[in-house]
Amino acid sequence: MVSTESRPRLARKARLRFDRKTGRYMLLYPEKGMVLNPTAADVLQLCTGDHTVAAIIERLAEKYGRTSPDVEREVVDVLEAMEHRGLLRTDE
Repeated sequence: MVSTESRPRLARKARLRFDRKTGRYMLLYPEKGMVLNPTAADVLQLCTGDHTVAAIIERLAEKYGRTSPDVEREVVDVLEAMEHRGLLRTDE
């Protein structure tokens, strides 16, 4: 479960890559790939294990000029979806 104190990082099997041809980020994992929308790409770029979920929310709220509660739901949705697929680890 993702909490605001979690420090998410990509799972060892997952790699975030920028595709120059399409100009979009992709999340690559064994024998599969997922094209990310800009919001998901922004979230996953910050999933280094260095930032808490709260810090990620704050940074993206600043970037998008929106309030934290608006951004929080989107960030948590992305993180939970990636965690459910086994593509993200959360460390407390």
